[in-house]
Amino acid sequence: MSPATETTIEKASTGVVRGAYGFRLTAVGQRLERQELPALDPGPDQVVVKVAGCGVCHTDIGYAFDGVPTRHPLPLVLGHEIVGRVVAAGERAAHWLGQNVIVPAVNPCGECPACKAGRATICRKQFMPGNDGDGGFATHVVVPGRGLCPVPDKLPDGVSVAALSVVADAVTTPFEAIRRAQLGANDVAVFTGVGGIGGFGVQIAAAFGAAVVAIDIDRERLDLAAQHGAALTLDASQRSEKDLKSSVRTFVKQSGRSGIGLKIFETSGTTAGQATAFGLLDHGGYLAVVGYTPRPVEVRLSNLMAFDATARGNWGCPPEQYPAALALVLEGNITLAPYVEEHSLEEAPELLEAVHRHAIRRRAILVPPSK
Repeated sequence: MSPATETTIEKASTGVVRGAYGFRLTAVGQRLERQELPALDPGPDQVVVKVAGCGVCHTDIGYAFDGVPTRHPLPLVLGHEIVGRVVAAGERAAHWLGQNVIVPAVNPCGECPACKAGRATICRKQFMPGNDGDGGFATHVVVPGRGLCPVPDKLPDGVSVAALSVVADAVTTPFEAIRRAQLGANDVAVFTGVGGIGGFGVQIAAAFGAAVVAIDIDRERLDLAAQHGAALTLDASQRSEKDLKSSVRTFVKQSGRSGIGLKIFETSGTTAGQATAFGLLDHGGYLAVVGYTPRPVEVRLSNLMAFDATARGNWGCPPEQYPAALALVLEGNITLAPYVEEHSLEEAPELLEAVHRHAIRRRAILVPPSK
């Protein structure tokens, strides 16, 4: 950012922020373009967040390269894993001024029938940054003032504000899946795919007291999972589906857990991972579909009937659950550092392409200039 741009950024407690910029997707398959943003003027219930960090998610790759449509037409600033400080606010959101916050990736309206029925994540009036409006691949972003998760000014050693951006999705989405599954100390949890989301899921499940199995085709990821909560790791590239099932069943018997049915979490977002996860269902089993792929998967759906099993997906996490997920990080039950890496916002175009090529192994976080 040029010195001239630095000096034009204005902060007003209840006013307009000028001089902000972001990296916009103008068309599918095109490089992100650095563009100046119009003056950011929060409405009565909105805030302007000065971004401290924004994670790069698999969903962003879907929008940018795979033709997954955004609800707001392009051009659009992507990015829905946002943490930062509130620097301007509308009159009904002024209490957030000066506060570090995590912005919910899925922010429901709180008033529609779905919200009132306790199904906030399917709210049709929800706001998702980088989908329903400009997101966090920017210096500043305007978001609703509702549902924000406060972040303490003093953080544990080794935890940066920017790193907490992944709590907005990569941590809270598996947290919600685990919560819905009612996972407890009597259960065996199985994760297919233990990259970012799955790696955090393993840690959350272990914190809940479950015995955890990690399945992946990447030995490095499996070794990391073993260091952070997985009692058994299985390399799916070296085993048949029959062998995987046998190994998991043996582990269940040896674990001494009395829970009825496996709690299986599909966190790979691949067809192979989803087929493996469905194939592991047993009597009374529970399958949480957390990962996403646009490609179809062929499974024998009647297994749900035959095993009296359950399969359920979850679109993000309700904002009211964010503080509990954040607490797991702040209390040391979830370790972020081995799973994330920070990059300058200026690297956004190259970084998004690198993530698409699978050249980045950790969850990449874009960090704007501090000024």
